[in-house]
Amino acid sequence: MYGKDTGHGRGFRRRGMGAVAVGAALLLSGCSGSSDDGSEAKPSVSQQPKGEDPYWVNPDGNAARQVAEFEDEGKKDEAGLVRRIAEQPVADWLGTDQPEEEARGFTEAAKAADREALLVLYNIPHRDCGNYSGGGAADGNAYRAFVDSVAKGIGDRPATVILEPDAVLHLVDGCTPEQFHEERYDLLKGAIQTLKALPATKVYLDAGNAGWGKPEQIFEPLTWAGVAEADGFSVNVSNFYSTGESVAYGKELSAKVGNKPFVVDTSRNGNGPFTGGDPAERWCNPPGRALGEVPTTKTGDDLVDAYLWIKRPGESDGECKGGPKAGQWWPEYALGLATAATSRQGTGSWAPPP
Repeated sequence: MYGKDTGHGRGFRRRGMGAVAVGAALLLSGCSGSSDDGSEAKPSVSQQPKGEDPYWVNPDGNAARQVAEFEDEGKKDEAGLVRRIAEQPVADWLGTDQPEEEARGFTEAAKAADREALLVLYNIPHRDCGNYSGGGAADGNAYRAFVDSVAKGIGDRPATVILEPDAVLHLVDGCTPEQFHEERYDLLKGAIQTLKALPATKVYLDAGNAGWGKPEQIFEPLTWAGVAEADGFSVNVSNFYSTGESVAYGKELSAKVGNKPFVVDTSRNGNGPFTGGDPAERWCNPPGRALGEVPTTKTGDDLVDAYLWIKRPGESDGECKGGPKAGQWWPEYALGLATAATSRQGTGSWAPPP
């Protein structure tokens, strides 16, 4: 019932802590695996122009590592395709084992590069209703401690936080049992308040996507969850609806929540939604999808704060259509997204629409 349009398999994964735990220096070094001669194959990716996109490109991300591996193997064409992902800022989904250390590591690395960290919090209790990304914090107190740890890790450094994909939507679509609703509203509102108390953190509360329901069904729950105190809301996270559809949905919803601005996940929406196969799993690793508009804050629309790559292109939605577990890197899928985008846009000189 929910998988059709809500976009489960968000890409959450329990990241290995090696890079973050030792601090920003290792993240900035871009270390990767060893080449055949024993030397390290190091990704070489650069930051985007700050005026176009202020967000940090992680030089040690999965895509950057894959570029290094392909280059080390002499696969220049494949490396060039995956580089289209590696050189764009993508969100870092914080794990739950050491959230303070991860948040500190990412924000320190971003600040050292004169950029801003883009983070996703995805740990609400009863997350994803037991589907591919099921789980979350054990209870309300555990979630509050998680948010407090993230806030401590961010500190006074610049960060943008996408808060809890699907959490409000699942209160509306019947996925989350009624007995958990009051607590979830309280947790989301508390998370917004905690994060907005930081001096340089922006928060966007997730608000579903253009393929689900109508704005009049979700605007009150968004209000109850504290969107008025957030910087705005996010749409199309991990989903495939076109930028035009997503902007139209966002604007209709914005008019109902005090004209709040919003951000759009354009990471994989270049070819729009998949319309074949089992309707219940069209959202999960659909074939033939393409990278969408590159991340930018230059959207040409006062209500659209940014196009962002919130879902990390190349990471699986779940164990469907031959994919690995949700959030695991899948190089074949990454190549497919980049190849489709190149075919659709010629040389791949991507820019947001006018």
